[in-house]
Amino acid sequence: MDEALYSQLKKEVGEYVNGRLHELSDRIEESGECGPDVWRELRERGYLRLAAPTEYGGYGLSFTQYLQLLELFSQSHGSLRMIVHVMNGIWRPIDFLASPEQRERFVVPLVRGEITAAFALTEPNAGSGADIRTAARKEGDTLILNGEKWLITFGDTADYLMLYARMEGTRGYEGTIALLVPRTAEGVEIVPMPPTLGLTGTGHARIRLKEARVPADHLLGEVGQGLASALNGFLDPSRVCVGMTCVGLAQRAFDLAVSRSRERVTFGKPLSQRQVVQTWIAEMATDIEAARQLVMYAGRLKDEGALTPPPASMAKLYALEMLQRVTDKAQQIWGGIGYFKGYEIERIYRDARAQKFEEGTAEIQKAVIAKHYLAGEG
Repeated sequence: MDEALYSQLKKEVGEYVNGRLHELSDRIEESGECGPDVWRELRERGYLRLAAPTEYGGYGLSFTQYLQLLELFSQSHGSLRMIVHVMNGIWRPIDFLASPEQRERFVVPLVRGEITAAFALTEPNAGSGADIRTAARKEGDTLILNGEKWLITFGDTADYLMLYARMEGTRGYEGTIALLVPRTAEGVEIVPMPPTLGLTGTGHARIRLKEARVPADHLLGEVGQGLASALNGFLDPSRVCVGMTCVGLAQRAFDLAVSRSRERVTFGKPLSQRQVVQTWIAEMATDIEAARQLVMYAGRLKDEGALTPPPASMAKLYALEMLQRVTDKAQQIWGGIGYFKGYEIERIYRDARAQKFEEGTAEIQKAVIAKHYLAGEG
């Protein structure tokens, strides 16, 4: 998108976040739900197809342009930013392996909002990688699936599961497959999971597959390409995106802390005049900007077609740990009242804990980075 149009779009999103989305945030916290009307509003405004190519019906933003808008959305409610984040990325792993026919059948309708999909990789008894246990076998023109997935964001409502499994009898990356599983497929049981600590209104599901029958033409790519779709098609760019969601939420926590420091008076003096608070403010501002620049660096690599796992993991790792530091200090500046429900800083503190687990923990990011350098690739 050219800079003039993009500047107008960015202004529009900023006004929407600071106006309408703050109203929705309060409603979601009170009701405990992020209903279909919210999805519909975000979809009708075009905010769920920002990152997709124009030929698919998207806005065609560069990755760095999209990241800047994601930072703004992340300053609102956790469930709202989760919808924007997931729906602007879920088309990628499908498109990564899709045939031209599958692209028209699945990817384009997904971008347009005619269908929804959830990313289903994580399992209760395996990590999110080459040790997945969900198994498939082929019988004629049908794939038979057995296994279990859990913690699947939007798995409770999505029309399709972008699901990863392995052909029976295979190990490691060998035999991994990616396929779209209709929620209505025979043998698929979808069980909503309990509410989370934060992200009020975001649904998660446990998926049980018992001799589940899926048409073979729902297989994306070839046998053995499954995890390539998950890692290269989704996780690397999504880790960068999660990094930017950390930046956005930290920025909001910082802004609230600065405002509070000016308002709150103790012993006849505003907190903003206390040296320790000034030190915290300086540390927070520096931390946020350092994370923003690292995320944007990874974003530029993505735009150049040069994004690899280490920069993506670095962006997520640093931004995640920055967010924990900033929200801790922000709540400390707010004092005891910031621990009470009904205050935005309390919700932000809860929401900020979600990014610890999205697209891999800090320990996973460190393992990815260390592997790269210990292999002599740095």
